[in-house]
Amino acid sequence: MTRKLEWIVVAAALSCSAGPAAAWVNHTLGAWPALAAMPEINAAPAIRVETLDAFLAAEARGLEQLLQREEAWAKANVPLYPPRPDALAFTPGGTPAELRQRFVAALRINPGMKLNLFVQARPGDSVSGKATLPWTEVTTRRRASAAQESVFLRLREGDRVALLDVVATATDEPDYGMDIGLWDDNGTPYGKAYGFGKQPFGNPALEFASQAPFHMGFFHETAMVYKAAGFLRRTYPEYRIHLWQSLAAYALQTAHPYWGWRFAGWALHYIEDLTQPYHASVLPGVGVPRLLWINTLDLLGLHEPKKQAITLVSNRHLSLENYQYHRMRNAYARHDAGDALVNAVKDTSADAGRVYFADDAAREVISRESNALAGATDRVLEQSLQRKYVSDPAYVLGETEPELDLYDVLNKSPPSAREAMTGMVAGLLRNFGAHSRAFVRSLLARSQQGR
Repeated sequence: MTRKLEWIVVAAALSCSAGPAAAWVNHTLGAWPALAAMPEINAAPAIRVETLDAFLAAEARGLEQLLQREEAWAKANVPLYPPRPDALAFTPGGTPAELRQRFVAALRINPGMKLNLFVQARPGDSVSGKATLPWTEVTTRRRASAAQESVFLRLREGDRVALLDVVATATDEPDYGMDIGLWDDNGTPYGKAYGFGKQPFGNPALEFASQAPFHMGFFHETAMVYKAAGFLRRTYPEYRIHLWQSLAAYALQTAHPYWGWRFAGWALHYIEDLTQPYHASVLPGVGVPRLLWINTLDLLGLHEPKKQAITLVSNRHLSLENYQYHRMRNAYARHDAGDALVNAVKDTSADAGRVYFADDAAREVISRESNALAGATDRVLEQSLQRKYVSDPAYVLGETEPELDLYDVLNKSPPSAREAMTGMVAGLLRNFGAHSRAFVRSLLARSQQGR
């Protein structure tokens, strides 16, 4: 039975990561108001844009030591951490291209990331007369609908740009291909060199599925689930958060604010991912008794219940993201600063007790909180949205209707459904904002201490 149960768990876990799913679609839409609520960010002087090559040339020796410390920290603190091969250790020297190549390899990110200089424009804002950057110069992904719908403003070294725009833009960047193809069974040369091992779950042949183990944190499942699917323990958002946090603090301490805040945005992405319950719970809405019953039927040759359960979990995950994205994008386009979701993410009333971001916060605070909210989140989706979107296994969200806008659909639903959905998503985004600000406060304190 254990082997069969394993396949149910893993299929449910990755039904969402097999497609273009993310925890939140376009993190920047939430990061702008979340961080604008901090005077130390919103009122900060504009910062000077700097190329990655310039940063590496100035700080190569310090970065060599920093990345050695980071590797030691990960080995000591991240369960089941796959050590970085010694051959990938960062060393100074060489041409700018060689230095960049070694830095990217030491970070173990997709070498296809161009790491160009840009900020995202707010939906609805005029970009007339401004230089823009094609979405293909921002992401490595072949299918990136949210990026294709965004407008990116080109920056050049020496430009002055708002600190808020730098960090908020960077919060979405890890979804642009940074963690794609890193496993040794992804068919990429860098995946074979990086030492992460085989992809723990999901289809390694599917592009976007390969990033899931870095963006999800299944830290609070039942003992039975772990017994059936121990590979679920191999999730690594903690590794990414600490790495980017340390690089951000170092860059700020050494007077490289552009890269300090860009690295900070990268760290925030993984923190914000874990505020989405479908990234912290493998089977929201599917209790262990039901799971065992589905498993028993599967053993008897009745496979349809398993297939249906997987589709429903996937559809609900994607429904939450679809609604959040379209509602927030619509609010920006209408310049509606009073939208309930925008208000929630900038609401500082939930910040009490979240002033400091500890090294174990991703595991012990954020994902624990989201995991506990998973069941209620799933119920609201089931009760608020039309049956075909969340309870019909014949419907595949994102494929049956590729242009679906659930915010528009819900606006035609009864007020009780709209209110329930608004309240649930606003609650999650309130956590998104509070944890984002806690991280930034800790980063500012850390960078000040190091000067």
